[in-house]
Amino acid sequence: MATPSQQGARERSMPPNRLRWATQRVKGASAANKRKSIFNRHLSRRGREESKRESNGSGSHVLPGTEAQDMSYKEEGEGSEDDPPSPDSRRIYFNVPLPDSERDEHGHPIHQFARNKIRTAKYTPLTFIPKNLYLQFHNIANIFFFVIIILGIFSIFGVTNPGLAAVPLIIILTVTAIKDGIEDARRSSLDNELNNAPVHRLTDWDNVNTVETRISMWRKFKKANSRAVLWIWRSMKQTKRMHMRKQTSNLVPDQKLEKALAADERRGSVLSEDLHYAPDPDDDNEGMEMTPVQSPALNSRTSGASHYVDALQSLDIPKDSTGERQTPRPAKKKNYGSLINPRKEVTEQARFKRDYWKNVQVGDFVRLRNEEPIPADIIVLATSETDGACYIETKNLDGETNLKVRTAIHSGRKVRRARDCEATEFTIESEPPHANLYAYSAVVRWQQYDPRDPQAPPKEMAEPIGINNLLLRGCTLRNTEWILGVVAFTGEETKIMINSGITPSKRAFLSKDLNWNVIYNFMILFGMCLTAGLVEGTTWAKPNTSIKYFEFGSYGGTAAVNGLITFFAAMVLFQDLIPISLYISLEIIRTAQAFFIYSDVYMYYEKLDYPCTPKSWNLSDDLGQIEYVFSDKTGTLTQNVMEFKKCSINGVPYGEAYTEALAGMRKRQGVNVEEEGAKAREQIARDRVTTIEGLRNIYDNPYFRDDDMTFVAPDFVADLRGDGGDEQKEKCENFMLTLALCHSVITERTPGDPPMIEFKAQSPDEAALVATARDVGFTVMGRENELIFVNVHGEERTFTILNTLEFNSTRKRMSAIVRMPNGKIILLCKGADSIIYSRLRRGEQAELRKTTAEHLEMFAREGLRTLCIAQRELDEDEYQKWNLEHDAAAESVQDRDDKLDAVADKIERDLTLLGGTAIEDRLQDGVPDAIQLLAQAGVKLWVLTGDKVETAINIGFSCNLLDNDMDLIILKAEEDNLDQAEELLDKHLASFGKTGSDEELKAAQQNHEAPAPTHALIIDGDTLKLVLDVRLKQKFLLLCKECRSVLCCRVSPAQKAAVVRLVKHGLEVITLSIGDGANDVAMIQEAHVGVGIAGEEGRQAVMSSDYAIGQFRFLTRLMLVHGRWSYRRLAEMIPNFFYKNIVWTFALFWYQIYDNFDCSYAFDYSYILLYNLAFTSLPVIFMGILDQDVSDKVSLAVPQLYRRGIERKEWTQTKFWIYMFDGLYQSVIAYYFAYLNFRPANFLSESGHVISDYQRLGVFIAHPVVIVVNVYILLNTYRWDWFFVLITVISILLIFLWTGAYTAFTSSFTFYEAAPEVYGALTFWCNLLLAVVMCLAPRFTAKAFQKMYYPRDVDIVREQVKQGKFDYLNDVDPGSVTPAPEKLTADSASSTEYGSGRPLGSGLKVELAEDTRPIYPPSLAPTSTTHNTRTANNSDSTGYTGGVRQDSIDRAFPYVGGRTEPPTPAAEPNNLNLTAPIGLTMTTSNYSNPYPPTPASERMRPSFDRPRPSFDRVRSSMDRVRPSFEASRDFTSASYLTRVESSQSGHMPAPTAGPSKMREEM
Repeated sequence: MATPSQQGARERSMPPNRLRWATQRVKGASAANKRKSIFNRHLSRRGREESKRESNGSGSHVLPGTEAQDMSYKEEGEGSEDDPPSPDSRRIYFNVPLPDSERDEHGHPIHQFARNKIRTAKYTPLTFIPKNLYLQFHNIANIFFFVIIILGIFSIFGVTNPGLAAVPLIIILTVTAIKDGIEDARRSSLDNELNNAPVHRLTDWDNVNTVETRISMWRKFKKANSRAVLWIWRSMKQTKRMHMRKQTSNLVPDQKLEKALAADERRGSVLSEDLHYAPDPDDDNEGMEMTPVQSPALNSRTSGASHYVDALQSLDIPKDSTGERQTPRPAKKKNYGSLINPRKEVTEQARFKRDYWKNVQVGDFVRLRNEEPIPADIIVLATSETDGACYIETKNLDGETNLKVRTAIHSGRKVRRARDCEATEFTIESEPPHANLYAYSAVVRWQQYDPRDPQAPPKEMAEPIGINNLLLRGCTLRNTEWILGVVAFTGEETKIMINSGITPSKRAFLSKDLNWNVIYNFMILFGMCLTAGLVEGTTWAKPNTSIKYFEFGSYGGTAAVNGLITFFAAMVLFQDLIPISLYISLEIIRTAQAFFIYSDVYMYYEKLDYPCTPKSWNLSDDLGQIEYVFSDKTGTLTQNVMEFKKCSINGVPYGEAYTEALAGMRKRQGVNVEEEGAKAREQIARDRVTTIEGLRNIYDNPYFRDDDMTFVAPDFVADLRGDGGDEQKEKCENFMLTLALCHSVITERTPGDPPMIEFKAQSPDEAALVATARDVGFTVMGRENELIFVNVHGEERTFTILNTLEFNSTRKRMSAIVRMPNGKIILLCKGADSIIYSRLRRGEQAELRKTTAEHLEMFAREGLRTLCIAQRELDEDEYQKWNLEHDAAAESVQDRDDKLDAVADKIERDLTLLGGTAIEDRLQDGVPDAIQLLAQAGVKLWVLTGDKVETAINIGFSCNLLDNDMDLIILKAEEDNLDQAEELLDKHLASFGKTGSDEELKAAQQNHEAPAPTHALIIDGDTLKLVLDVRLKQKFLLLCKECRSVLCCRVSPAQKAAVVRLVKHGLEVITLSIGDGANDVAMIQEAHVGVGIAGEEGRQAVMSSDYAIGQFRFLTRLMLVHGRWSYRRLAEMIPNFFYKNIVWTFALFWYQIYDNFDCSYAFDYSYILLYNLAFTSLPVIFMGILDQDVSDKVSLAVPQLYRRGIERKEWTQTKFWIYMFDGLYQSVIAYYFAYLNFRPANFLSESGHVISDYQRLGVFIAHPVVIVVNVYILLNTYRWDWFFVLITVISILLIFLWTGAYTAFTSSFTFYEAAPEVYGALTFWCNLLLAVVMCLAPRFTAKAFQKMYYPRDVDIVREQVKQGKFDYLNDVDPGSVTPAPEKLTADSASSTEYGSGRPLGSGLKVELAEDTRPIYPPSLAPTSTTHNTRTANNSDSTGYTGGVRQDSIDRAFPYVGGRTEPPTPAAEPNNLNLTAPIGLTMTTSNYSNPYPPTPASERMRPSFDRPRPSFDRVRSSMDRVRPSFEASRDFTSASYLTRVESSQSGHMPAPTAGPSKMREEM
């Protein structure tokens, strides 16, 4: 039966023009009959075979985006004329024949829409091998060795075993391919899981928008491959299943039965329960007819039933004082028409059947149930709610968990069954797909027939479709039983996929730069080969040489051909100059580094059981060079959890909190925040107990949970109890009642003991406000259409929401017009303080406004998000007149939003101030410290968010991104005008002395120093679109380069990627993007390194990222520890690898000088094979894997060490050539020391036997080379532990062991007995000792000189570690290390700086060379003795510099009180000087009350007898940092609020003497 509230709803007087509310779900009037009909029809047709339509494939056809237009319902002859469709727009036909203009010559549709199957993986089973090989052969060394293998096939070039020569390249390609395949397998698995997700779509009807099944041969081939792979996978699973059956076959029958019951996922039918439910026959709300679907699991039966029973419960509408029900007057309904053609005959064969996402096509009808994800961009036709509302969760899209409201189009709300879908006839004209997530424009057109007059002609009707009618792919349906809609965009044309982009193939910066070094070696190799060819050809061309007598002809026959053959033979001989083994070594090293990152327990997020997961193994060295980090805000920096902390009611502040922003501010003042914070939290804990006890004594609210309370205020409880007087009690009750009524939250009640109420809101701020009202006894119980039920301390009250004026970024406020139980109409308004103050009634509440403004200023300085609360009483006639204007504006076709805003502006005036609220957006753990650590490391952090400007600025202050010293440059172009935007950029660039020229850009590319912490830039999405224009983007980039922090607000995913691209290519720096939602995918893929937050907000970002972490704070360890280590290791390993090949190859080259370059070997061939494989491979590889200059704790304690990576000082071309020349020098020493021993032809053994053949000479050359190379690598290694020394010794001994073992057998041929012959000669050992010393002496001398006289930062820190200056870190958890400059005071001899006992870097100038740059630069932050001339985070967080922007402020907000000129600072009294506050001291007992005072005997407030620690801490901070509001920017400070108040209200009424005098003073 229908509930009383429903009956009252049908009799309501005025329908509310509001956001759609959540209501109790009540079954329709004929629901039982419909369920019986469905059940019977299902039984009769159970055996029928139903065909299933195959999916159609077509290419992606992405059209350029257009601006969305707001349109409204209109009929023919009403409103404006229909605009002609754009040539790029799409038309979708439903049960309407496709016109000839939409068909080709074969009768098929012209437009072929994208398939709904998506792929984020780079490879498929068919494309993996060719595509992977194509990408691998981007390495020029791979191409070179492929050519060498081809040459080796021909024996003329001296290769004895071409197959063996191909093995190294094959191994490299195979290992790399396996690594790439493993990386991509996860993406492919997730793609398949998503594409095969279930959805119910309408089948057995004709979708004229798609082509009939036409599968190309290529797709048939791919499908065959897919089926083959699937068959193999299923066979493997079947084998495993059979094995499990064999194990269970030995169980006794009872055990089998128990196991079967445990695995049974079926549940019993609830049909009988549904059929016995008898709804009210008078209720005409029809339910949805549904076809059977798979039932939930058995174990959910009980809970589901209880939930079902609870859903039938509804709230009784309270009766008035006479006992009669409140029955509003009936409202006149408007005819919106219906898409259903009542005259059309339907076959009733169409059914909603379970299908896959990949089979969904444009024009399909789909049905979604609660908790189901959205498979495509869907236009909502009907929902289970009576008002057509549905609720979606967008956490997979933007990371936010709060619900968004979407509504069905009015004309489609009767389309509730499959047969209704068959009976519809309509066309949708839609704009083409585009990337804007917040805009959509379309119109539905149909012929409206009059069911009462069959002879009447149809009427042309149309209804607009906007973004509020569109469900985007990637969202999830919540709190809605079902929705029915039609598909507008699929696959790559959906908004989320357009913003995602194509998965790029990323390569590390070192790998790209490495190609140039390989090219340089190619040039050297070409010169060596050309020299060999010319010398050999010239030698054969000379007459009368010994070659004529001792050589039996030549391969070429002529000198020219011989020279050409020698050229390619030399290429084979000197091929080691191109280090192919370098690439496989890099793969091994990067794989090991990825393993270390994955295994780091200090980046393990226990809450989600998620370690740091590398998804791309080849980017670890880029992590050590990141200069710019681009971060999302919601879900990345914050938890998106709002907590109500403080409020100001009637001039009295309430609430205790010690926020992170306050701690950061106090820390900058030199206060020991750990000690102060511990005391504050201890006091707050005591006050919390007192608050809970007081609230329980007033009313034992069953919905109040102690653990969830965030508003700690014992004095508020005292005032609510009446200890502060009846007037203050009334003000507190009125304030909390306003919070309980002015919102758009959805209530969810869970029965139990105790019962629970949860609030789902579009904004988490609203949920926090309503939850606080519940905690103090004002509980929102639910809604029934326009009625809202509030439990006030146990008393049920009913209020009628007449209108809701929604919040948007332009209005910055929200209002609700409420009819109170006593019949009065009250407008309740909440919004930004500057907006509310400008709309207050003139000449009233002067003292209250001033006091509240000061409170809000202090709340904001603590990093809290502030709102003002106000109200206004309306008379009936005024409201009715205004409501007519509101209805007309809501029904307008053009400029609907502007008209609604103008109408709302008329009534939101002359408000009465109630107070203000302060909410904390909880940051993730460790975010402020992480951002501070990154800033000290020289990393620039930009925040790119879809949130509004005010929210982003508040978070910026909370997380140390913004601080008290910064001037906020807010770029906001009022119009879509490039000239205006350019003028704005020129103005701000001029303040930095720049013009935006190309020369300045080149200088900016070379400057990697962090900007001074004096400015921060904030820009919104509309202005960002202008400044990203080709004409302006360079100026915008240079302006951002001068700012310490940049916040881009209200930006789309595509704009995020555009900003990353601008910085990446404009400044030529290494970038990193981090985010957690699908809207971050584009910028994650655009940056050099993409990091995904694997939090509770979905996995889209993780799927497309290169590294996945659980929390933002882990980014510091990922970059400053693993990134820096990886970069430094590879930057040292790569030149060492080139060096060792240079030594070896040029030793061969010098030998060729003395054999006419005939390309003969100076060494035994086994040496050639084993040199890179065994003799020198391990030290250089382990250098890249294990080398470590300082520990992880020191890396975090001294983040400035990271700057060498930003400046790319570890790997430079200069360093490469130094190592090359060092190798060239050592090759000369190694070869010519041996050559000069053999040149006199003396006996080299005691027995008198000569050992002067070329292979013995090779032993003299090879041994010094191997020893020198290994010791050289050891010298360049920072970490000398037993393992690394052991590896070096083993590598050196290997050549001795191999020579002794190999030459002991006759299979060594002419190398037989070489070891005893050579090792027995004293000459060999003398040569070995001298050659090693002479080779290493220059490197050893240079390193010693550099470390003693020009130490780098890391050299100084390493010496401090040896001195024990970092011993305090031994007892510190590596996951919580922070810089501690006070620990670094020493008297080291490594630097002249230490002799004075100062901290490292103190007193040094910035102009010093990089190697001597101070690690700890002089602090610019304010201390307890410094004076800050700028304001901090202001109340609405849109601060400007007063002197620069004061004129524009004065024009926007003229002075009140009849002044035509602004007063001079000298003439204006300093009413808000905090050194002498008005009405406020250190104790709350001196708070002034603007209302008539209550006798002291009646105002007993025990909480006033103690100081307010939280409030006084902020007061003290402001007194230290800034003694006067007037000395700072007043754009959003309390003084600014007093200037703008009432500027938007009407004429000032005749005031009394007191307020008039106060007004003149202000």
